Amino acid sequence: MGENGKPLIQSFAMNGGDGPNSYTKNSAYQRGVVDAAKEMIDGAILEKLDLKSFCLGNIFRIADLGCSIGPNTFIAVQNIIDAIEQKYKAENQTHNLNLELQVFFNDTVENDFNTLFKSLPPSRQYFAAGVPGSFYDHLFPKSSIHLAHLSFALHWLSELPKEVVDTKSPAWNKGSIQCTGYVKEVADAYASQFKNDMRTFLDARADEIVPGGFLIILAAALPDGVLMSQTVMGMHHDLLASCLYDMAKLGLIEEDKVDSFNLSSYFPHVSELKELIDENEYFKNEKMEILNNPWSFELQTVETVFSQIRAVMEGIINDHFGNMINMDNLFENFCHKLAEHRLTCDQKFCKNTELFILLERKKFN
Repeated sequence: MGENGKPLIQSFAMNGGDGPNSYTKNSAYQRGVVDAAKEMIDGAILEKLDLKSFCLGNIFRIADLGCSIGPNTFIAVQNIIDAIEQKYKAENQTHNLNLELQVFFNDTVENDFNTLFKSLPPSRQYFAAGVPGSFYDHLFPKSSIHLAHLSFALHWLSELPKEVVDTKSPAWNKGSIQCTGYVKEVADAYASQFKNDMRTFLDARADEIVPGGFLIILAAALPDGVLMSQTVMGMHHDLLASCLYDMAKLGLIEEDKVDSFNLSSYFPHVSELKELIDENEYFKNEKMEILNNPWSFELQTVETVFSQIRAVMEGIINDHFGNMINMDNLFENFCHKLAEHRLTCDQKFCKNTELFILLERKKFN
């Protein structure tokens, strides 16, 4: 626990820089989520956003939460700005956007903000600022944000459930690094943490977003009735776990160290996520629809999947194991196992579901 009894927030970042293993070069799947949401964002802003009600000062503030290092954040922000410009022209019958736009790029303090700001679009139409910190904390002054956007980050928990690394707990997650869904006690521990985090996240955004403002969430979820290990993404995590235990059997790392490693991520079922959103008294659930990410329907190459997994997982693994682990050896083994399972992957495992969620800040709270 931190000061004043607040829980300590676990913090990590994707691989920085722009090298071959960076998130910048290996986030095409996440780019597909952003691209798939563009039409829905256009429709939401054009049909539902009331610019006149809260832009009396001609300033519109956008926050992209969990932005990472680009380029996806810049694409998402530009999609929002393009839609706002269309809305403004439709209402004001002018070709000039008189609104001043301010964009806040938020991620954890470990995020590579240097790479992010070095790659800012030179012809951008907005003032840019970085806001380091967890989106499970308050990040902005009260009623200061008009539109907040969060893409493919809601599954990261604020902290790992303590029960899953407690050897005396029924929820001890020995032999796995994720919430597979097969062990009820483990699943319950993860679900409880996600529920608490979701409530904290929505309450914080309710304070920061102006009445009538939008919260747009692009979230990864599980189809109802499907367990995490029955999905392609879950299979990838299970393969990575087997690689870590292979290294333990060879004496390259301690098995106890592997037993204590768990991903602080949880993918809720669609109905579970909807229930948590609907119970919040500050937001109106305007839309919740499945996205058609083109990358979900393509059989990606082993090399592509390998690179994407490494860009996301390397920093997390390094944070836990430190210098005791050889990353190249670990991911070389992972690549071999991935190739062995690739042919039957689409036949045996389900796809994760990506959702477009549009929430409007209610005006009476």
